Amino acid sequence: MQQSKTILVTGASGLIGSALKKYLSAQGHRVIALRRIADSEPRPEAEPYWCPEAVECRLFPLNTASTEQDGIDVVIHLAGENAGDSRWSPAKKQRILQSRIDGAEVLTEAILAMERKPELVMMASAIGYYGDTGDHPADESSAAGSGFLSEICQQVEPIAQFLDDGDVRLVHMRFGVVLSPEGGALARMMLPFKLGLGGRIGDGRQWFSWLTLPELVSMVAFVMAETSLNGPINFVSPGAVSNAEFARALAKALHRPALFPLPAAIVKFAFGEMGEQMLLTSLRVHPRKLTEAGYRFRHHQLTPALAEMIG
Repeated sequence: MQQSKTILVTGASGLIGSALKKYLSAQGHRVIALRRIADSEPRPEAEPYWCPEAVECRLFPLNTASTEQDGIDVVIHLAGENAGDSRWSPAKKQRILQSRIDGAEVLTEAILAMERKPELVMMASAIGYYGDTGDHPADESSAAGSGFLSEICQQVEPIAQFLDDGDVRLVHMRFGVVLSPEGGALARMMLPFKLGLGGRIGDGRQWFSWLTLPELVSMVAFVMAETSLNGPINFVSPGAVSNAEFARALAKALHRPALFPLPAAIVKFAFGEMGEQMLLTSLRVHPRKLTEAGYRFRHHQLTPALAEMIG
């Protein structure tokens, strides 16, 4: 059994962070949420906190190295402005980008200042790094693509590279679409399908690379234990599907038809650039590093995965 670790998590109140806290705590690890405060709030003295807006991050008293228990073994950085909850106005795009830049910079500087650095830092990123892959499967060795989501990844991932000096193992978690009925993309998509109004988006041929929330937390635990893994890692199932296949699988899981396609023109009109990149872009991504490291996927195929979560 893996030795108990002290794990610091940012974005711990979100869908992924909440699931990780629960899972890792059940595995016997000590999980601490890094409290985010506004610049106007008083600074707490007895707990770690951060305030990216004020370029502050205090990890003390956790990084005091007086005993093993006082140190931080793993940092998991998940925080950032939600990119999929509304249209991308210029102000929204700036918040999405700046929240990630500020968070990565402040956290990296705080880690560099630690006397005893964590053994592993895992930074959230996204498969949007690859841009529109068409029908070509991308893996971790593939080049960056174009578009706003790719630009975010290309600007944010290098910030933490200062940590990759041999003392700290650095991982960029390139997440696919995380599926959970409790929140995120799947929860938003379920309502029209429950009403019998669901269907493919656009022509339905764009690839959809996904993973379930339970799979994600299992992958995090695997990467923690598998010390040979570093750099960018694709957090996706090996069973990528077309959007049309996804629509049919979701309709089947909900015992509803999938008869009402959403035309691309309506997606562009209603959601603008966000809709084009998050709903119409083709992302066919392969989890090469996890596969080669021997990770045993819980969910290979979408239909049984949805049935398990929804049914």
